[in-house]
Amino acid sequence: MKNENNINIKNKRASFEYSFIDKYLAGIQLTGTEIKSIREGKSTINEAFCVFILTKRSKENPMKRNSELFIRNMHIAHYFNGTYNNVEEKRDRKLLLNKRELEKLQDKLKDQGLTIVPIRLFVNEKGYAKLEIALAKGKKIFDKRDDIKKRDIERDTNRQLK
Repeated sequence: MKNENNINIKNKRASFEYSFIDKYLAGIQLTGTEIKSIREGKSTINEAFCVFILTKRSKENPMKRNSELFIRNMHIAHYFNGTYNNVEEKRDRKLLLNKRELEKLQDKLKDQGLTIVPIRLFVNEKGYAKLEIALAKGKKIFDKRDDIKKRDIERDTNRQLK
């Protein structure tokens, strides 16, 4: 009953603009009205991107600062019946990943030209909102042209087979 409507919001522009290196599945820290709005399908991730933000110092090593991964510019519309419980539509939302995955992503982000891009937002069987993110590198103009060319050739061959 929980999964009556399959929510699957994709960032189609990301695959055109970036080539994906690694993919990860992350949970999102949301309020009650935000998850209800996502379940109604009133969300977009087209302009969203992920950033690391430094937080408080760790207890084990006070010289080291912990950093957490947040998603910015993810638009979740106000829930209609939310009244005063609604929050800002484009606020930063914390992504929930393992410490090992966060450290791995942070190490790889030190390379020139890499970024973290959201690919897909969906609601799993348990009713939780999940975000598929990818470590990505930006494509050059000629790479984009090659992708368009491959797509056109594939489309033409599929038409000829039918």
